[in-house]
Amino acid sequence: MTEEKEGLVMNTQSHLRTWFPAAAFATLLTAMLSTNVAAQDIVTFKDDVFPIIEVRCQSCHQPGGPGYEASGLDMRTYEGLIKGTKHGSVITSGRPFESSLIAMIDHRTDPKIWMPHDRKRLSKCERLVFRFWVAQGAKNN
Repeated sequence: MTEEKEGLVMNTQSHLRTWFPAAAFATLLTAMLSTNVAAQDIVTFKDDVFPIIEVRCQSCHQPGGPGYEASGLDMRTYEGLIKGTKHGSVITSGRPFESSLIAMIDHRTDPKIWMPHDRKRLSKCERLVFRFWVAQGAKNN
């Protein structure tokens, strides 16, 4: 291979190493933020979100539980979740990256308020369910 072609190949490989991860990240971020999903991809509160809440959140976030006592967040119902805490709403409908609930489960807050508190972190899939549900309007469906 000539020096010119060798240099071109090396520059192309270097360029791909630099731009491919950025392009992959941009594609993933676009997919995560997209609210124009097919009907079969709609996340519902009843079938998708609430089962996670029942297993991972409700033991603390109900009257008498430590999460409820500390924050006032009652996660027994959709209405309780939407009402939020004694400090305000935890859901910003249509805006998952502005919702404090999403920030807490993603561990993008002060570690003192990471959720679930003192328990295993929600899986990526569980967190995506919450994120997509909020992005789709956080509906009571």
